[in-house]
Amino acid sequence: MAKSESVEPADLEIGPEQFCPASWDEILVVLPIDPESANARPPLVRALGANHQHAALMGVRHPVRMDVMGSLGDYACAFNQRAIVSIRGDVGHGVAEGMRSGAVRVYGTAGDGAGAALSGGTLAVYGHAGNRCGAGMTGGEIFIRGNAGDHVGVGALGGTIVLGGDAGHGLGDAMSGATIFVRGRVASLAAGVMETQLRQRERLRLGLLLINASIRNEAKDFRRIVAIEVYEREKRESRGEIDPSWR
Repeated sequence: MAKSESVEPADLEIGPEQFCPASWDEILVVLPIDPESANARPPLVRALGANHQHAALMGVRHPVRMDVMGSLGDYACAFNQRAIVSIRGDVGHGVAEGMRSGAVRVYGTAGDGAGAALSGGTLAVYGHAGNRCGAGMTGGEIFIRGNAGDHVGVGALGGTIVLGGDAGHGLGDAMSGATIFVRGRVASLAAGVMETQLRQRERLRLGLLLINASIRNEAKDFRRIVAIEVYEREKRESRGEIDPSWR
């Protein structure tokens, strides 16, 4: 018989009626949060009774860890700031939309628009994701361990998207400053983007990102997707690294 896994005791447990409070200050006031301490382990909040509720855990601005036992609906953890959230189930559309900092980890699948308008922080989905993942993002990182749907990164101005599986049609549609790393097959690239080799600096950076997201793939297995104008600018600024055969 396998030894049972120990579960960290929570500093606070909340139920479904507290998933969408008028103010998180009222819920989290009882926690030992020290905003001056950068090294202290954040307190743990365990959310019980998750059952596909919409707009759950939106707008958390506190340095806490949140462990969600179950699946959530649309717009889970939207506009997150500073919280580190683990969702042990699936999520609907718009998970982590508008997130500014912190981290959201989904141990299941995500619907459409995962990480849309992300400006900072990290979203990791350890299953598959739907269409328009990372739409309009300006910063931060998105990791999808499985496959993603159509129009990943549409309109993205910055940030990084890492796809461990396949991508659908229109990858990088209207994308400018963002970068997509993809490991699997791509149904089609959008106009204005191209596939290029990883430079040494990107191999190192991607390797660290994969480690931080607990994704067990090697950087060399990925290809890099960028806007053609970005590639041309890089080629002008650092020709020797873009084209190793150049002398």
